[in-house]
Amino acid sequence: MGSSVSLKIDGRTVTVSEGTTLREACEKAEHSIPTLCWHENLTPANACRACVVELKGSRTLVASCSRAAEEGMEVMTDTERVQNARKVVAELLLSTSDASLAPDLRRLAEESGADAERFRGGSNWDQPVRVDNELYVRDLSKCILCYRCVEACGTDAQNTFAIQVAGRGFDAHIDAGFGRELPESDCVFCGNCVAVCPTGALIGKTEWDLRNEGKWDETRISTTRTICSYCGVGCELELNVLDNKIVKVTSPMDNPITQGMLCVKGRYGYEFVQSEEA
Repeated sequence: MGSSVSLKIDGRTVTVSEGTTLREACEKAEHSIPTLCWHENLTPANACRACVVELKGSRTLVASCSRAAEEGMEVMTDTERVQNARKVVAELLLSTSDASLAPDLRRLAEESGADAERFRGGSNWDQPVRVDNELYVRDLSKCILCYRCVEACGTDAQNTFAIQVAGRGFDAHIDAGFGRELPESDCVFCGNCVAVCPTGALIGKTEWDLRNEGKWDETRISTTRTICSYCGVGCELELNVLDNKIVKVTSPMDNPITQGMLCVKGRYGYEFVQSEEA
């Protein structure tokens, strides 16, 4: 049995297992911490800084998603300094990205009282939608550079390494290498990057088409769980059905086999179900 550590979170003593992050410790103490780049099945990227907390004795605010709890720590989750940091994070992200499909970012902005117009004028708004394949669409005007897609394409899931962050400052963007389109890159179109994207910057082509046609309605989508029939691994699928048609395939993030990740066949190989050909 592993050792444990005790720390104070907003004055309350909490005991957690050694190696537990401050974010997890705060959740145990019933203090919800906002996150954007953090994902339950990915390595923390420390990119968004929405999850910062104040640590007694620390000169800077610390990212709770990756900082491990230590014996005797005193953590404050809702000080004026923390509130201001989260507000500015939301304002900066809103200045360069379209948050229409980013519920977590909109929630952070609302809860922090962020002014969406404060820093308006960044370059991402004008980026064209890139439709270079039939499986998913890249709308980089919605990208907040959370690194989730990069992590999912790397060692955390797919090990394809087809995408990385290129450029700096306002020119930073997710790139498939040398400005190539996805079909020319190492991408295997598993769609795991789409599954972890929190803003709709990566979105299934079917969903994107239906949204543009005004036919996408979350309230009418039903979900049925089944097992992928393509191989013997036994990946669990969630069939998202709208108007008696499969419009998207996902997998439960807590599934011990998939952890939300699928291959190209499992995620996109469902059209035969709806084929009228014999």
